[in-house]
Amino acid sequence: MTPFTNNPLTRPVEILIVEDDLTDIKLTQRSLERNRVLNNLHITRDGIEAMQFLRQEGDFSDVPRPDIVLLDLNMPRKDGRETLRDIKNDPNLKAIPVIIMTTSKQETDIEGSYLEHANSYVTKPVDMEQFQKVVETINAYWFTVVKLPSD
Repeated sequence: MTPFTNNPLTRPVEILIVEDDLTDIKLTQRSLERNRVLNNLHITRDGIEAMQFLRQEGDFSDVPRPDIVLLDLNMPRKDGRETLRDIKNDPNLKAIPVIIMTTSKQETDIEGSYLEHANSYVTKPVDMEQFQKVVETINAYWFTVVKLPSD
């Protein structure tokens, strides 16, 4: 099987993971590798770092613009709810698709995320095999079916 790419230039998909849990980061990395998604994976550990990355500030001055953001809601310093709001209120960032990947099943979080213009809301399973299936589903939809915006 050939690794997937989402454009005719066969460039890797730029993925930003905003996640504070190292286990979830590693599971996502492994799942993307197993699904053979041609990607460059970037990781920030909270909303403050994520916004610096997205705005290419400080240590992130020469990072690429992500094609998609995988965003956890529950993080220290600046949580995913605030980060989502900041992304979608920024005219330079709002077109970047944001997938909420969180353990929260609370209806207020689900509804609130969509009201703030999240593109998808996925509840992370605790079981490793189920987590793999979730990432496979994200891969099948976001990296093979959907046409992502370019810079």
